[in-house]
Amino acid sequence: QTAKAGLAQSVVWFPVVGALVGAITAGVILLSEQFWPRTVAVVLALIVEARLTGAFHEDAVADFCDGFGGGMTPQRIHEIMKDSRIGSYGAVGLGLALALRAGLLIALPAPLILPALLASASFGRWMAVAIMATIDPFQPSGEPANGLGTGLGKDVGARTSGAQWLAASGLTLPFMLPLVWSRAGPVCLGLGASALFLLWFHRFLLRHLGGVTGDCLGFAVYLGQILILLAATAQMP
Repeated sequence: QTAKAGLAQSVVWFPVVGALVGAITAGVILLSEQFWPRTVAVVLALIVEARLTGAFHEDAVADFCDGFGGGMTPQRIHEIMKDSRIGSYGAVGLGLALALRAGLLIALPAPLILPALLASASFGRWMAVAIMATIDPFQPSGEPANGLGTGLGKDVGARTSGAQWLAASGLTLPFMLPLVWSRAGPVCLGLGASALFLLWFHRFLLRHLGGVTGDCLGFAVYLGQILILLAATAQMP
């Protein structure tokens, strides 16, 4: 119970952890491109990041795509996401997600590498906290209704509180401000797109799953990063 309480409290710090990961990824890119082209530097940075995080969110993207691509009922979706094997939906989804993120990192102007990675990595984790504050963890049928759900939801134990969400928002803001200062218009559009995604994702999860799992949260983290990177690289007049 003590460990679970500690994890529940640590949810507030997810954006800060994300920013630290983003800073390391940015550092690898900036250092590597002193010796190699940006394409090589980005691939090296993504390798380092995957090793650092255990490819946690990449695994979630693949599981999410497999689960919702091949499952028709909440129980079947959950079963597919729990399967360690990767299917065609997961392979295509993860491949496209990685390719898009790599392409965006390659396209980033050099002065925006650090602020964009700090903002995207922090904001992606904030997306997970926002979802945890609005949707209960998924409860598999046939298991005791203890409200614990599965994955990260099970580890945390319950829906994240509004106070925790507000605290996480406050911790995300400092990492967003440098990018907002540089790319105010596109980033505001990106934040608007993220808000629309959260509204859609909320309804989607409730309709098709009835709750949220760790794979759903990981998918949201990855998509949140991509949305901010899309905003940072958008060519607008």
